[in-house]
Amino acid sequence: MKAAASAQLRLLDLQAEDTAIARANHRKIALPEHAVISEGKAGRAKLNASLVQVRTRLGDLKLEVEKAETDLVPVRERLARDIKRRDDGLVTDPRGFAALNDEIEHLGKRISDLEDAELEAMEQLESTTAEEASLVEQITDLENSIRAVIASRDEQTAQFDAEIATHTAARDALAAELPVDLVALYDRIRVRTGGLGVAELKGRRCSGCQLEVTSTALDEFAAASADEVQYCEQCERILVRATAVEA
Repeated sequence: MKAAASAQLRLLDLQAEDTAIARANHRKIALPEHAVISEGKAGRAKLNASLVQVRTRLGDLKLEVEKAETDLVPVRERLARDIKRRDDGLVTDPRGFAALNDEIEHLGKRISDLEDAELEAMEQLESTTAEEASLVEQITDLENSIRAVIASRDEQTAQFDAEIATHTAARDALAAELPVDLVALYDRIRVRTGGLGVAELKGRRCSGCQLEVTSTALDEFAAASADEVQYCEQCERILVRATAVEA
């Protein structure tokens, strides 16, 4: 391919814009805030799952406390009736009196057991309620932290987007001034080689692959006409001299 030496030289400027765009895109993608946000959301999901479990336990414990209180009511009422019957002397038969006392003792033990169960459930309810409050506080703090990091990420992303837009505009304007086929060649090579489509020959070294050009290739390069597009024999990028001028 042939292209004016000055056009080939301007490919270095085009490459500079593409490199700046790629660098800004990479920095935007590599912002540490992305990982922090991801980790924060994962942590929030775990806390929310724990909160669901705790609230399920809370519901069960509330039902347990209510059941214990409900179970106590008839036992207490029966105990009160038995004690009244005994104290009022309504049972005079010795065997019946003994049976009544046994029942009073049994009811007292039953009430004690139910009250112990109720107290244990209430204590668990209290500790689980505290656990719920702690989880809610942790989730709130984490969400506030995530929002702050998101705000920082968005601010930096906007800055990178503005930088990319500036370089893209400059790149498009520059590409519009160059031969279409030369830009197309450059773009194909740039995609194939991972972002670098043109390199400068500095002395005997290609700035793309950083390898020295052989004497034979260097002689061929010097002997070629100024408008002949040359390539690095090692990395196959377009190779231009920074001192090139249009013939």
